[in-house]
Amino acid sequence: MSMSVGTGSEENTVMSNINTTPLVDVMLVLLIIFLITIPVITKTVPVALPKAVNIPTQTKPENITIAVDKDGNVYWNDKRVSDRNALLAFVKEAAVRKPQPEIHIRGDKDTRYEAIGRVMYAIQRGGIVKVGFLIEPDHGIRGYR
Repeated sequence: MSMSVGTGSEENTVMSNINTTPLVDVMLVLLIIFLITIPVITKTVPVALPKAVNIPTQTKPENITIAVDKDGNVYWNDKRVSDRNALLAFVKEAAVRKPQPEIHIRGDKDTRYEAIGRVMYAIQRGGIVKVGFLIEPDHGIRGYR
């Protein structure tokens, strides 16, 4: 620790030097605490995670696209579906085809989650196994430039 010791004549003057020693002491203590606690926090169960590769979707003629606009209207391959029962009927009809087609859902970014959830529920009830979501690639991410 440092301390400013002056003569008796300087008692009434204001000390203009900043004493940084306590600040350095506190910072060193915090550094030691972080160095000790970070390895404890980051320990996890060792698991070999699969490597993901982003491959563009291959559109096949048998794939079905369901679009949901911002108002919640549902479109089956560009044809508007009147209600949930009609959507379920379309899904059930597609589920019995051999090979079973994939369904791709295109949702407007302003669509309520409820509308997408209803479509997914109808697909599940209809028996379709493969479902995917179509999105626009983010051009700011590395690999899309």
